[in-house]
Amino acid sequence: PGPIDSIPEYIRRKKNPQLVRVLDPRMKEILSMSYGIITYQDDVLLIAIHLAGYSWEEADKLRKAMGKKIPKEMAAQKEKFLNGCAQNSLSEAKAQELWKLIEPFAAYGFNKAHAASYAIVAYQTAYLKANFPAEYMTAVLTAESGDLDTVAEMIAECRRMGIEVLAPDVNESRGTFTLVDDSRIRFGFLAIKNLGEDTVRAIIDERGRGGEFRELEDFLVRIDTKHCNRKSLEALIKSGALDRFGERNTLFQNIEELLRRNKEAAELSASGQTSLFAFAPAGSMATFRLRPAPPSPRSTLLDWERELLGMYVSSHPFAEVVSAAPAGLLPIRSLAEADRNAYVVLGGVWQASKPVTTRAGERMLFGTLDDGSGTVEAVVFPKVLAADPSVWSEGATLLVLGRRSEKEDELRFLVQRALRVNTSTAAAAMKALKTATAYKPETAEPREVVLTIGRELEPARLAALRGIFEANPGGTRVVIAVAGGGGERRIETGFKITLTEAVRRELAQVIGGDNVRLSPGS
Repeated sequence: PGPIDSIPEYIRRKKNPQLVRVLDPRMKEILSMSYGIITYQDDVLLIAIHLAGYSWEEADKLRKAMGKKIPKEMAAQKEKFLNGCAQNSLSEAKAQELWKLIEPFAAYGFNKAHAASYAIVAYQTAYLKANFPAEYMTAVLTAESGDLDTVAEMIAECRRMGIEVLAPDVNESRGTFTLVDDSRIRFGFLAIKNLGEDTVRAIIDERGRGGEFRELEDFLVRIDTKHCNRKSLEALIKSGALDRFGERNTLFQNIEELLRRNKEAAELSASGQTSLFAFAPAGSMATFRLRPAPPSPRSTLLDWERELLGMYVSSHPFAEVVSAAPAGLLPIRSLAEADRNAYVVLGGVWQASKPVTTRAGERMLFGTLDDGSGTVEAVVFPKVLAADPSVWSEGATLLVLGRRSEKEDELRFLVQRALRVNTSTAAAAMKALKTATAYKPETAEPREVVLTIGRELEPARLAALRGIFEANPGGTRVVIAVAGGGGERRIETGFKITLTEAVRRELAQVIGGDNVRLSPGS
């Protein structure tokens, strides 16, 4: 509930209570439940009251100033706080150090009731996910059904958990995502584009009245013509909802015959005649024959799924390329944690390409790269596009060299080079991209991170740094550079860490971003 840079030190003190300490004995009772670390917004208010002489009303004004994050108001609060501490027998040095611990709460901090409520929800959902995984993931998919990117991430999580997420099925699906059993979830009918709610309701209601549809003709006879028009039938076929009755392309190529059969059944019913079909056992409709048709290629089936469901379901076009590519391919879901300065190789299917003309009259592209683990917007600058425009066709399977970028907190991938690939060319393409001059994988060794600190760095900040080192073991050496009048003095710490972007942010919060720098090492 408090600033993230406190977490490593909190963990250290939890593991070793002998490390617990406070700046002033009056803080001991306030921070007794959090190992001496200011954790909740309540802690800040109580410290202001007991150590700086604030009234409850004044403490609430401090809370509001932090919430508004207005520099002028925070500056006024700092002056009031330091003066109050001086009047309450706290040294100026300790008061300054205490304010430095409080100040980050202006960027992030919640009260104890808020934090406890969220913690309870987190424990409840963790329990449900651990003990009722399929039920839980069905609920999550239903709740997030309006956000296709999140749905794609949750489907990837289902696969990791050993739960299949299947295409819709005329006998198993309901309106929303549907739990089939402990290891299977089905897409709901409402996820299918071009299938109206009235048609969905008609299918589910008829299934409730007459039981499951025994075969294709049973479905055509029982569903009213107004709910079985060309648009609806095509959507059901392409999405896979009728797969139990035949191969998709065979059904699709016979759609005229299916519509004719549905209309014929409706006319018989309207005329008051009893259809002969009603008395026939399952599988005996000898008069109903589908013309043979070649099976759809896998790529066509996947394109249909994406067209009708908004994503690939039965598999992903990039899955076979992933298995053929050697080590070094970064999943898109992991891109946010990659070093911002490192060039990495992503892969995926190129989608939603949008050409843009720059002020200089040059052509560039924006588009989406989808590898099955996630999606990211990719930026193709004019020189990269001009190098080989044919690479960037819709639906192309690519390996792409580039680096991550964040603009207004939105993750993007800046492309330097791209190659079209298939299962037979993936390994060679990966080798070509990894030998490019810009390629510097995040895991490259040896490398070190140099942290520049002043001689008077507070013990709390040193402890926070140590906590970060201990919580993130890895292969990047940590060197401390102590700034002084005669220049910098390097100290080998003996620590090696995993330097992800998240860890760099933690280090920057403790000592400032300008004081964290990478070095090739030796």
